[in-house]
Amino acid sequence: MKSLTQTGAGAPLLDTHIHLDRYSLSDQEAIVADIRHSEVQSIISVSMDLASCKRNLELSRLYGTMVRAAFGYHPEQPVPSSAETKAMLDWMEEHADDMIAVGEVGLPYYAKLEAESEGRSWDNRPYEYLLEQFILFAKKHHKPVILHAVYEDAETACRLLEKYGVTRAHFHWFKGSRDTLLRMAGNGYYISFTPDILYEDEIRKIARLYPDHLVMTETDGPWPFEGPFAGQMTHPRMTSAVAAAWAELQGVSVLAARERLYENAVRLYGL
Repeated sequence: MKSLTQTGAGAPLLDTHIHLDRYSLSDQEAIVADIRHSEVQSIISVSMDLASCKRNLELSRLYGTMVRAAFGYHPEQPVPSSAETKAMLDWMEEHADDMIAVGEVGLPYYAKLEAESEGRSWDNRPYEYLLEQFILFAKKHHKPVILHAVYEDAETACRLLEKYGVTRAHFHWFKGSRDTLLRMAGNGYYISFTPDILYEDEIRKIARLYPDHLVMTETDGPWPFEGPFAGQMTHPRMTSAVAAAWAELQGVSVLAARERLYENAVRLYGL
């Protein structure tokens, strides 16, 4: 029989980034039913737009502390109009006490890459302005900000965070250069790892480098994964495999890894 240290049993897990509202209703119910009886203590459900914010608010009210809602506008889609942005920020003001964080917000690296590959012109300034407004909101309401900002976009996000002195930042599923990692770590920004830590060399390298007091687990579900997860619905319980992979890369026990990853998330989000 494996020891407690080998299995990590008893150490709680947190999925710090999932789009619960993007699952089918039946899958939403099944996921929450599963985590009621699992080691996953809570999940943070991030939003795509105002409708998504409203659904995540409903889910958080329905399931209590098992589902924490973050409100924001995902950047990999057309930038909202001024009126739409105002409506979202006004709604967030009304529900500031119901949100654990501002998110998911950031910059559209993949949309920009696709536009450039197709020879279309691209203007990133509207997205940067939108991100700046969300960062200001997070500062005003003392909320962490959950960021979609990879590669060179992370440098822009760092500049905006630094401009307003916002330090409670969570770069989810981060990819980027060593220099950017050093800047982020120096500022005390957190990152989180998805199940691809088991098979993606780029992510495994980052996992070896980033300070152990600034890392967490996530799934980004319903985004599907490959490797041992191919063909499976992405589920918060996959954070157990993420923690085990990080433990191996760090050369620590699974129990110690799970405790550290959990404590980091509790610290950032004030759980």
